[in-house]
Amino acid sequence: MLLVHDRALADFKGIQTSDPNAVVIGLAPEHFHYETLNQAFRLLLDGAPLIAIHKARYYKRKDGLALGPGPFVTALEYATDTKATVVGKPEKTFFLEALRGTGCEPEEAVMIGDDCRDDVGGAQDVGMLGILVKTDAPTWYLNILEIDVTGPPSQIER
Repeated sequence: MLLVHDRALADFKGIQTSDPNAVVIGLAPEHFHYETLNQAFRLLLDGAPLIAIHKARYYKRKDGLALGPGPFVTALEYATDTKATVVGKPEKTFFLEALRGTGCEPEEAVMIGDDCRDDVGGAQDVGMLGILVKTDAPTWYLNILEIDVTGPPSQIER
């Protein structure tokens, strides 16, 4: 069962979904309603694994903060007495896999992100430098090379 945003469905192309044997949860505000969550609950009770793309507590929308997938994953974990496998940030495996094949050790790498817990905290947990960027602009990264810094900052504000 895929509880992901419709734009993410292309990433799961070729996966059979008519008779699901797992519950995969990402950011999917349009799918987080009682009936869908209850279907996921029943699959988990029948032994299906729970896979979380990430467990972000919330995210920022134009109209303010909104619940992320984390609270829904946690609710399903609690209701079914199971533990989700988290495959995204802030899991250590996520950051180490990102470095694999680059020739970089964690101490030589930098994570730039806008989430203190999942981006910066996750990176720091594996030994990377985490840089927090506070911005409302979705294109902040386009101007990152224009920022003049003299040392490794822990925070950049626009």
